[in-house]
Amino acid sequence: MTDRPAPGTPLAFRWRKWDGSPHWVHECVYLGADQWGDWVGQPPGARSARPGREAVAEGPNATLIPPSGEYAATFNLSHPRVWIYIDIAWGVGWEGGEPVGIDMDLDVVKALDERGIFIDDRDEWDEHRVRHGYPPEIVARLEQLALDLEAQVTAAVAPFDEATAVRWLGVLADIDSNGD
Repeated sequence: MTDRPAPGTPLAFRWRKWDGSPHWVHECVYLGADQWGDWVGQPPGARSARPGREAVAEGPNATLIPPSGEYAATFNLSHPRVWIYIDIAWGVGWEGGEPVGIDMDLDVVKALDERGIFIDDRDEWDEHRVRHGYPPEIVARLEQLALDLEAQVTAAVAPFDEATAVRWLGVLADIDSNGD
């Protein structure tokens, strides 16, 4: 692991698409790291923006950035509909002291309503993998990863258990309350 900022350091998590076009930019703070990877968080009021859309975090969330660089898993403490949202990705890592990644369209979601746990945006995945020419080995790897992550979320194994996320959401709350 390369040098990381001090916990509480503000940063931007910058996403792009496979073709290099800009995607989401999330205002975050660095929370720290554990055996699962690095964690960043958004306190209530943090902004996220992409071309044509902006959003403000209504409640706290914490995002795991694993060393594999193949996904980012966000845990939403107070979201009314979604507890876990995993962006299947490529090249998630650190550049210039901030997290970056390529959004690869597929998402694994643990919804709090009747939808339950599911893989989302398969239509976008099918469209973009053809339009952007995703390499076949990456397509195969990420399709299998989505299935594997769906199974891990269903089994609630760490880091997709509640205790792991609640710990990091607690770190975010401490940082936010101290104004660090």
